[in-house]
Amino acid sequence: MTRPGKASSAVPAADLAPLAARVLPWVLLAVLAAFPLLAPVLGLEYWLGFVRRLLIVMIAATSLNFILGYGGMAALGHAGFIGVGAYTVVALVDAGVGSAWLAWGAALAASALAAAAIGALSLRTRGVYFLMITLAFAQMLYYLAVSLSAYGGDDGYGLYTPLALGAGIDTGDEAVFFWVVLAIAALVFALFSRIAASRFGHALMGIRDNETRMSALGYPVFRLKLAAFAGAGALAGLAGALLASHNAFVSPSLMHWTESATLLVMVVLGGLGRRWGAPLGVAVWLVLAEVLKLHTEYWHWPLGLLLITVVFLAPRGLAALFARAGRAA
Repeated sequence: MTRPGKASSAVPAADLAPLAARVLPWVLLAVLAAFPLLAPVLGLEYWLGFVRRLLIVMIAATSLNFILGYGGMAALGHAGFIGVGAYTVVALVDAGVGSAWLAWGAALAASALAAAAIGALSLRTRGVYFLMITLAFAQMLYYLAVSLSAYGGDDGYGLYTPLALGAGIDTGDEAVFFWVVLAIAALVFALFSRIAASRFGHALMGIRDNETRMSALGYPVFRLKLAAFAGAGALAGLAGALLASHNAFVSPSLMHWTESATLLVMVVLGGLGRRWGAPLGVAVWLVLAEVLKLHTEYWHWPLGLLLITVVFLAPRGLAALFARAGRAA
């Protein structure tokens, strides 16, 4: 109990949680930015590439979380747009293009166009029919890639020359490429956070909750959903383009339906419609998979056990569980 006339210096626990939520992303960004400098010193060169891959997959998962968690569009073909972005890079590299920014920009545009075309048809369906038609389109893209013998067909296509980033630097520089991916990922997360808090984001969530009511209120439901679907597809394509440069190899397996399913699982694991749900789900899933692979070839069943545990203990995802723990503190 404090004495009368003297203010307490203790900060209420209720005020610490929002403060931590604001500060933690900046701390994490600073740690990640310093990681390329620390990795060689600590002998963690392998993990530098792994974390870069994490960031790329997080971009794709965040775009899926936007249409699924905020828009209620349960798509099972998101990997198709990742493949469109990756094969756009392949086509341009094969044609002699060496600029990373040109290749990645073209991948973004091509994926947006593909998503708009597919969405214009798919969004006329609902529920399981929407899920199945997006799956069907993704599988069509998969078999199209298999048939492209000029780009390696089922064997894939190797990108043996790094793409130029400018100023004599290319994607072959591990540290610089890491920082570029980190900057792009940070911009994508910030963009989706702003959009989710905007009028467009709130309208999208209203459509998710009650599409009939939003339509009766005069909202252009179909156009809003199509804009969200095309935007999410564009960012998935950008992730595919970055993944192509990261792996220096592209194959049709990148857009197989199992990749879409895994992406969906990671989003659900992290928390649908949660700001940090997709990045958290990707980090937990891929880190656990990587660690388990080092110790056992039967690494699938612990991940399955994790999903079952999350279903019972955190049905709204890990992000919701951590948020509840923060409020309780």
